[in-house]
Amino acid sequence: MYYVLIVGPAGSGKSTLTSSLAEWIESYGMSVARVNFDPAAETLPYVPDVDVRRYIKARDLMIRKGLGPNSALVASVDMLANYVNDIRREIDEIRANYAIVDMPGQLEIIAFRRLGPIIVSELVRGYKAASVFLVDARLASSPSSAFSMLLLALSTLYRLKLPQIIAVNKIDLVISIAPTRGTPKAAMEELFLFKILSDEFSCMEAGVKSMFINSDVSVDICNTLREVYSDAVPISAKERVGIDGLYGLIQRVVAGGENFLTEEPGGF
Repeated sequence: MYYVLIVGPAGSGKSTLTSSLAEWIESYGMSVARVNFDPAAETLPYVPDVDVRRYIKARDLMIRKGLGPNSALVASVDMLANYVNDIRREIDEIRANYAIVDMPGQLEIIAFRRLGPIIVSELVRGYKAASVFLVDARLASSPSSAFSMLLLALSTLYRLKLPQIIAVNKIDLVISIAPTRGTPKAAMEELFLFKILSDEFSCMEAGVKSMFINSDVSVDICNTLREVYSDAVPISAKERVGIDGLYGLIQRVVAGGENFLTEEPGGF
């Protein structure tokens, strides 16, 4: 079994991607365990096979302890450390080819608090795993937001210590704003985030366009990001565009190839 953790800022489309990616994988005859790891989730676009809300709900903490939404979410995620072995056991019993984990909506709760990386490490212990860092396409368009999102992804990579894939979601919105771009590939070429990661684009030009910071610093950041990330994949989780390309990258990370081979006995 391979673990795929879906992470990213609030509103980037993590739950929608969990649903779309799971259905895409199942359409090729493989099995998926859908795992909701967000104790504050109110509604989900899929039926979770494993749901941390069975153990702890942020809303219950709000009522019992008089906490605000943010404090309740922090407390509930920290409390998941007490149940991570039970959650793992539930996932193991499904014996799926993939476990897709829909991580909490507030990225900083799981990535930047002390217990977050410990919980993640224990969850995937003994399995090959990768994370998909989601970026809203609308935050990939300008130099300042594109640099910010990639630096946030890099910081998350340092914290979670899992191989990471950058996926730019909601590419359909970019196409709808400028329909002459026509395809995800054409729309992608207009987004500054992809220019930062492209060898065809000068880091010096990226540094000049960033404007808000010394251009030499921006050039250094651009070069560093290219050392870490060779590419990003454009997708639309809602419209199910680019899911095949994302799956190929996931397979390359966890299995060393793009075919459908997994390590689950009886699987492909």
